[in-house]
Amino acid sequence: MYRILVINPGAMSTKVSLFEDENERRTSDLPAPEGKEGVLAQYDARRDAVWALLAEWGVALSELDAVVGRGGMLSPIPGGTYYINLRMVQEMLTPGEREHASNLGVPLAWEIARAAQVPAFVVDPVSVDEFEPLARISGLPDIERRSLSHALNLKAAARRAAQTLGRRYEEVKLVVAHLGSGISVSAHRHGRMIDVNQGLDGTGPFSPERAGGLPVGDVMRMAFSGRYAYEEMFRLITRRGGLMAHLGTNDAREVERRIAAGDEHARLIYEAMAYQIAKEIGLMATVLAQGSGRDAEAKTCKSQSPVHAVVLTGNLAHSQVLVAWIRERTAWIAPVLVFPGQMEMLAMAQGALRVLRGEEKAKEYCP
Repeated sequence: MYRILVINPGAMSTKVSLFEDENERRTSDLPAPEGKEGVLAQYDARRDAVWALLAEWGVALSELDAVVGRGGMLSPIPGGTYYINLRMVQEMLTPGEREHASNLGVPLAWEIARAAQVPAFVVDPVSVDEFEPLARISGLPDIERRSLSHALNLKAAARRAAQTLGRRYEEVKLVVAHLGSGISVSAHRHGRMIDVNQGLDGTGPFSPERAGGLPVGDVMRMAFSGRYAYEEMFRLITRRGGLMAHLGTNDAREVERRIAAGDEHARLIYEAMAYQIAKEIGLMATVLAQGSGRDAEAKTCKSQSPVHAVVLTGNLAHSQVLVAWIRERTAWIAPVLVFPGQMEMLAMAQGALRVLRGEEKAKEYCP
């Protein structure tokens, strides 16, 4: 049995879990420190809170076999489990283009693992990049499409889907959609996530908080209207868009309550979000259709779909209304598998377990 400490810093809290193999034995959400301006200024307080929690749990460092931290805005790297090294720590502690609380997962795991004299890992960070050359091209040479997504949950759901299908992740082709405050829809082919919408910057479907793909001309006119500073415009697109902009809430349960009470406008907006998610799933299915005529399976049945399954995950996948609307528009592509909720903590523990058990070799971070 392996005991693995998993640390996942978010904007509002630091989630900490203790796993014994795949079993989550202890878990706690530690509130983010107040009065600290900027992510890096919160490091000491978050670290001290984790140390205090371990003491409260009565967990000795000698009992741990590994520590896993949530990977933040690392340089683009292929998916997998990585050893946390000094270069990774320094990169996450250096102010950059995007400061996010998840960046602190790397130094937190590194410091605790060094004290425990056990390995520290990162599993499928948001910067997982397995794009093929065609996926990188945009309509302007100066702007390259980038792979920034909910890679941890997308990859975990893909592995679970493959297991459900009785196959290995490296053998299947899947369209996987993470449905949360942000939405990532991805194409997975033979163990690689070869395309995904760049939801953080506003492509793909709108979501509870993000505006999604917008007409660029209209966005430029807004940006240069004099009404918005850069920070205000970016917040509008990434935090105040989508359901929040249309309905004044990012809570899908509240939207469904309004729909049940007869609010037709709420129904229109909520169904439009499902419509856009389904469109993006169809788009990613075309990515997987490339070359399918050369696949052995396709040769035996020319009408066979190039997609083994459409997979829905994330907290919004709990919504039977939303899932039903998406399923209506996408079930013709492939069977729709639904894994509601976040699998992030378990996915991080499983990534470490694959290495500890010798099923996967941990990678060195050297972008």
